[in-house]
Amino acid sequence: MSILIKPIITEKATADAELKNRYGFVVNPKANKIEIKKAVETTYGVSVEKVRTLNVRPDRKTRYTKTGIQTGKTNAYKKAIVQVAEGDTIDFYNNI
Repeated sequence: MSILIKPIITEKATADAELKNRYGFVVNPKANKIEIKKAVETTYGVSVEKVRTLNVRPDRKTRYTKTGIQTGKTNAYKKAIVQVAEGDTIDFYNNI
């Protein structure tokens, strides 16, 4: 079971990382905060102070077309916001 699926790289997440040392990850929905903390510490070699998690609900859309009503939704996922210790950084771009 892979805990960390992918990092979240958006404008808001990048600003949060630069100003407050917080990094966002899409994680396995069954993972808890302790497992997420261990996975980040072993993968990136940093010390984690705090982990916040949230379940992101799916967005539902409805379109009215010639053939009728088309409905759909995006996938639900779990997001983790990880607070890293002062002086530690995670570089998503140079990690090979």
